[in-house]
Amino acid sequence: MSINKESELIGMQKASEAVAFTLKEMRNHARPGMTTKELDNFGAALLSEFGAKSAPFLTYRFPGWTCISVNNEFCHGIPSSNKVLKEGDLINIDVSAELNGFWSDNGGSFVLGNDLYRHQKLIDASKLVLHKAISNIQHGARIADIGYLMETEAKKYGYKVIKNLTGHGIGRSLHEPPSEIANYRDRYNKEQFKKNSVVAIETFISTDSSLAVTLKDGWTMVGNKGGFMAQHEHTIVVTDASPIVLTEMNEIWN
Repeated sequence: MSINKESELIGMQKASEAVAFTLKEMRNHARPGMTTKELDNFGAALLSEFGAKSAPFLTYRFPGWTCISVNNEFCHGIPSSNKVLKEGDLINIDVSAELNGFWSDNGGSFVLGNDLYRHQKLIDASKLVLHKAISNIQHGARIADIGYLMETEAKKYGYKVIKNLTGHGIGRSLHEPPSEIANYRDRYNKEQFKKNSVVAIETFISTDSSLAVTLKDGWTMVGNKGGFMAQHEHTIVVTDASPIVLTEMNEIWN
């Protein structure tokens, strides 16, 4: 969407506060021995307190309030009573929601407890790539150039990017134009970022794979060549200068 009046900015700020606070609190609440369903229920209660509704459920009838992916799961992990979190797990939580007609999206990967399997380097690289990408987004910037920047930065840290997962426009629905904000230089994408537009910028930084494939459950995605992936995401408003980071309260850069 494009922000054309103050009431729309306020609406986006409130929806973004709901998803950002929920993501932060879910990350802080996660403990070894907890199931991903228990963690999802905790997030559901927080969103409900804001009056927000799960975006993936509203849009796709996703079987959960949030997406929780663990270890070799890259994204869209289904919360389950059978999946128990353990010390050292690489966890990704993606929280998107609708509130009073406005939609916002954010996500982040983290290690649960001690970094037993040395995932922190991957996570840190993902955070740095997102920060650099957002810092370079302004009115007129080419989407393909930001994608090139993200892939180049990922390679500097020794990682790959997933080429069939992308950021996207957002605001009045979960996915809006521009429909594909890739992590690599898509030479066929001639689009530019536009002032006052709302977009969800996200990283997909991988150790081994360059594509994500869907498992038999119809939702969970893993790497085509295995390995691990870190994702971090903010919803932003594009300006003539530095973007407004609507989901900054999630503290994924801390």
